[in-house]
Formats: sequence, structure tokens, C-alpha cells
Amino acid sequence: MTETNDMNDGWSTHSSHWGAFSARWDGRALEVEPDAGDPAPSPILENFTDALRHKARIERPMVRQSWLDKTGAERTFDGAFVELPWDEALDLLAAELSRVHAGYGAAAIFGGSYGWASAGRFHHAQSQIHRFLNVAFGGYVRSVNSYSAGASAVILPHVLGSFEALSRRNVTWEQVSEHTDTVLAFGGMALKNSMVASGGISRHVERDAMQKAAQRGTRFYCISPLRDDLPEQASATWLPIRVGTDVALMLGLAHSLVAENLHDRDFLARYCTGYEIFERYLQGLDDGQPKHAGWASGITGMAAAEIVALARQAARGRTLVTVSHSLQRAQYGEQPVWMGAVLAAMLGQIGLPGGGYNYALGALGHTGRQVNAVPIPTMPQGRNGVEEFIPVARISDMLLHPGQPFEYNGRTLRYPDIKLVYWAGGNPFHHHQDINRLRRAFNVPQTIVVHETAWTASARFADIVLPATMTLERDDIGAAATDPRLIAMRKVAPPVGEARDDFEIFAALARRLGVEQAYTEGRDSRQWLEHLYETTRAALEAKGWDAPAFDEFWRRGELALPSEPDDGGLLRAFRDDPDAHKLPTPSGLIEIFSSTIASFDYADCPGHPTWLPATDQPTPRHSLTLIANQPATRLHSQLDFGRYSQSSKIAGREVVRLNPADAQSRGIVAGDIVRIFNDRGACLAAAAISDAAAAGVIHLPTGAWYDPLPDGGDRPLCVHGNPNVLTRDIGTSRLAQGCTGQVTVVECEKYAGPIPPIRAFDPSAPVKRRRVTPSPADGDGAATERRQA
Repeated sequence: MTETNDMNDGWSTHSSHWGAFSARWDGRALEVEPDAGDPAPSPILENFTDALRHKARIERPMVRQSWLDKTGAERTFDGAFVELPWDEALDLLAAELSRVHAGYGAAAIFGGSYGWASAGRFHHAQSQIHRFLNVAFGGYVRSVNSYSAGASAVILPHVLGSFEALSRRNVTWEQVSEHTDTVLAFGGMALKNSMVASGGISRHVERDAMQKAAQRGTRFYCISPLRDDLPEQASATWLPIRVGTDVALMLGLAHSLVAENLHDRDFLARYCTGYEIFERYLQGLDDGQPKHAGWASGITGMAAAEIVALARQAARGRTLVTVSHSLQRAQYGEQPVWMGAVLAAMLGQIGLPGGGYNYALGALGHTGRQVNAVPIPTMPQGRNGVEEFIPVARISDMLLHPGQPFEYNGRTLRYPDIKLVYWAGGNPFHHHQDINRLRRAFNVPQTIVVHETAWTASARFADIVLPATMTLERDDIGAAATDPRLIAMRKVAPPVGEARDDFEIFAALARRLGVEQAYTEGRDSRQWLEHLYETTRAALEAKGWDAPAFDEFWRRGELALPSEPDDGGLLRAFRDDPDAHKLPTPSGLIEIFSSTIASFDYADCPGHPTWLPATDQPTPRHSLTLIANQPATRLHSQLDFGRYSQSSKIAGREVVRLNPADAQSRGIVAGDIVRIFNDRGACLAAAAISDAAAAGVIHLPTGAWYDPLPDGGDRPLCVHGNPNVLTRDIGTSRLAQGCTGQVTVVECEKYAGPIPPIRAFDPSAPVKRRRVTPSPADGDGAATERRQA
């Protein structure tokens, strides 16, 4: 039977995190057209074209055989699954949820999710699972912050204010193109990152804005081990300092400003607190080491004269300091974020159009844009009555060490004892570090449940796997707070197999648990879309703007959302009148020295920005520094099997870039399959030789689906190229406990063994279908507790 879409075989508007588009499905092939108004559409859209019916899709509910048999066997990548009808799978899951809640309480359930599953605001998996757990059980153990910005989200409120205000309501791309003379881009501003925005993005403006600024005379400095962390259009000067030494360079610049009396003493006195304490450190009055350009040169590898010249350039004209997410995704990641703000304060331009400090400009499509003047549709999640939480990057610690204390932002907390993990809309085997440790952690809970569209590693390590629809298989509304368009995300194709959307799954579970009305509020999916849209429509109508009824919006396929004025936000108001517009910091000022942080007495995050060299340094055994950043051909690990992602691979494997000198010394040529390894693990990748990677640096993006060699023991070789078998699972510091997955040390060699096949996208083969009759009073449940320290 030929499958057709809901729009009479015509084109349907839709949206994704990497762009708005239209699509058409004829039952066999999908055509995709980027939005005509996007000046630089993302080629990641091409991943959709062969994804809908890919062999990796999950078509029916699946349950791990060993979990059903209560054997207590270890969860493995190749475990057998039993195919069940939906009713039996949902009965089984409802009984297990009831058992865990009755026996251990809501604090034994971890509501794991990450918000990148879909640009749709209703079928937002994170909102759906949290709403369900709040309604059904009164709450769940949650995670806070993000893998991308775990350190900055904690340090910035101490220093300058909220993360949102500093990253998304600050300097805009229009200001850069019109006002900025110099951009110090620590970590760069790669276009592959700004292609993406949670909730969608209809116009990619970053490339053209940087080109316009460069043509006007703006000087961009790309301070990064990778030359293409700024686009060619920026005509940037590349400064490939040693990896992880950005704070030392910033200190050398700051010392040079003071030495030449180029710092803005009036700004520091009026708008900041604690500068005098920091300057003692800068001058080396207490530790005997001035942080001058010569000192910074020895650490960074950049000539002292160049550092002094760069400081003079920064003090000349309008200068913008940016710090990327990448810098704080490393040990002591709080320090470059804080020191970048201090450097900008010393230049005295915070709050000026196109100047000062903008954290993570270019790290996402949200940044550098004006904010919408009306609210966007948002699915209410209800109230979480469970107090326990973890920083998002500490999931392995939580599962492996229940009841153990950990420190976070001045508090001493304890890891909860989790019996059931429920994950929807995310893939921790992409986001998390040290996968071999994560494998051990995933063998601790009694039960792991996931909703998934495809056989990711997270699905393969789960016990109950429920097939979820892809975004193109359902109706939704795409919206972001910084994108001036609301998009009708019309269903393009019917669901694959028996896949259901998350709302339908949770509604069915809620029915079994007796809370369906509270969860659905009596609405089906279409009625929820109309209900969520009304908030935006009413706000538009109140301001006298175009506010069509839902049916008219759906017919049009989009709706314009007016933007607030480009007024510089909180920092501009603060600069204009610091007494009337205090910053949301303890002092109301920019905290160069924080007495609050100093009171925590953290050696790994003192009371002012400090040079703290990472403990993971190159050695003769592991002489290369690995950069594991975001990929250019997909969002995280999503649709790695898609056409565009696959087009970038060599022999089906992820590509690692090596500097020519490093390749030559190891006898590696382009196209070779290489083994990258350290004491935590190893993976295979295909070599590309490029002088865009600094000497001593190799670059392997994240997102290749984890594909361990069978019978590989505790540290199996990943044959596909997932760098998180190599990265360290430690917190950035005791302050933020953020992710440190950006950087680690490794060695690389040409692989001499037989080349193993790639199995990452093969479906998990089910065993025969069997009937299960669960009961909420089923003794110890369907699993034996596993515990491994």
C-alpha cells in the first residue's frame, strides 16, 4: 500500500533545529526544500531524505529478554529483545513504574531527557516525560544545566548575571556588522554551531554578518586549535595557541593593558567589584609570578610581542570578547568564561553596541539575535515535588555511587539511589563521557526505559524500548524565542511500523495509572496544538499585530513574530545607570572577585579568575590532544545514518583530522583507518590530513554512533569513531560539575588489523513474540537489581 502525507501529496511546511523547510513524501522517497527566505540554509536538512524508512528505525515495542526472564544478566550492546504488542508492553511498564514508586518513592526514578529531540513545542520529549512523571508520581530526580554549557551556566550568575541575558539578549549580529572593530573569539565562532537552534531557525545570518563586518574593516581573531572555527568570510587571523591555555593568554593581555595604562580604571571603579584583589594576582604580588606577556608566551606558545600587540589592538576602537562553549567543556572550564568577562571589563566596553562581552556568540543560532516580543507556545510540565537533582554530566557518578556526597555551587549534596531510569528524547551514549564507565553505570538500575526512533546505543542498553515517531510523522508547532517566525510543522508521512508519539504513549500509561485526565486535560494532540498556539495569538492580538485563528495559521504554514528592540538588554541598561539597573549578582556589579565563590573554598575554582593548568597533559605515551567538538554534518548524534552525515565519512567511519607533521611522523596518509587510544578506551576512524588542525592536535567530532567490537571485554574497541570512549568523566570543578568532554590526550596509529564491519545502524534482532502478564504486585519486579561500584 502506498503511503501518502496528510496534505494531498503536496509540499508540507516543517521545521527542525537546523532550519525551516518544506517536504514531500510519495511513499518511497522524501524530497526536502530549504526555506526560500534562508540566506544560508543548513545542508544538514539532507539527512532527512533517507531517514524515514531507514533500517535503523524501531518499528514495534521491544523488551530485553534477560529483563523479562529476571536473570539479572548484564545489559549489553548485543542483547536479545522480545517483540511485544503495545498493550502488553504498556501494561508491563505501568506495573513496573507502580512497583518502583510504591517500593522506593519518586526519588528512585530518574527522568532522563535532553531537549533536542524535535523543534516542535508540543512534541518536545523533555517536556512530555517531565509532565508525565510529575502528574503520575509527584515528581522525579532531575538533572540541571546542560552538557554544552554546564560550567558557564553556574559561573555567570555569580559574575555578570543570567546565562540567557549574556548569551541571547546581548550583542547582536547587526551590532557586530555595524559597530565592532575587533573581535577576540576565544574558541572561535564556527558556522556549523550557529546552524542549530533549539526550537528552530528560519534565517541563518551569521555568515553574512561576519562578511559584512570584515568588509567594513572589523578584525576577527580566531583563538582556537582549528582554523575553521571562524568562516572564511570573516577573514580572520588564526592564533592556534596550545589547547586549554586561553586563560593564560587572557591574563597576558590583561597584564599588558595594565603595563601600558590601557585599561579603563573609571569603568572598573564604577561598574565592578574586587578588581584590586584580582590585580594583586595579575601582578604576582602574592605568588611572586607576574602574569606578563612573557609568562603567557611560555604557556600558550604565542610570542610575547604578539600578545602585547593584540592587547594594544583590543584597546583601540570597539572590541568584543567572546568565549565559546568549547572552552568551558574542559577541566576548570569556569575560568575562561570568568576571565573573558574580566578582560572585557578592563577594556571598559561592556554594554556598548557591538562591544564588551558576549558569552557563546555563534555557539547556537539563538545568539546574536533579537528576542521575540510575544511568548512562544510552551508545553506546561507541572510541579516536580522531588528535591533531589544532579548536574546533567554526573549521571554515571549518580548511578555508580548512590548515597555518596558531592559538591555543587557551594552546597554538599548526595547522589540519589536510582532504581528506574526513564529516558525520552535523548541519547546519553552520545552526550556522556567515558562510555565504558557509562556502560558500567547503566548496569546498576533495576530498569531502564527509553522512547526512541532508532536503535541508538541508548536503546540497545535499555530494558523497555518504545518506538517513537520522528518529527516528520506528526503535527507540531516550531518556535524559538529568538526566531521571528512560528512554523506549522505539518505531518509529512505516516509513522513507521507501529511507532507512536510521546504524548500518545504517556497518555496510555497515564490511563493505566489512573491519571489520564490530569495528564491530557481532556485534549488530544490537535487540541493541545490549538491550546498552546492561543497564548501566542492572544499576545499578538493584544499588541495589535496579525493574530489569525489557529486554522488560518495552519493553512498559511507560518506566522511572523515581531521582535523586541535591539537595545542591548540588561548590560546596556546597567551601563547607562548601574544604580537603577543593578546586575543580578550579589553586589549588583560585575564581580571580578566573588566573595561568595571564595567562601566555598574550592581550590579548583578560587575567588577570582586563575590560571589552573589541566591535569590531563600530553605525555610520550599519549602525545596528542584530541578535540571532540560538535559535528558539521548532523546535530549531535541525530540521524547519523542520514545521507549528509554519511557523505562525510570515509569507508563508513567518522573522519579524524591530523596535522601533516603529526601524520607523517606516524606513517599515516589520507584515507588510512587509524586507531585512536588512551587508557580509557580506543576507537577506529578514517584519517584526513589538514593544516587547519594545529600541530599536536587531532580533531574527531562527536556523534558517530557507538559501535563496540563484540567480545571486546571491559573496554571494547569502538569501530565507528565515537570519541567519548576516550574522554574523561570528571566535573569541570566543584562549583559547576560541568562536562569536560571537549578535550583529552590520546595517541594515534595506523590500524594494522582486519577492518571490522560497522553494525551501529543494524536493527536489534528480536526473538519470538511472547505474551507477558504483568502485575503491580509482581514481587521484585521484572529485574534483579545490579550494583557495581
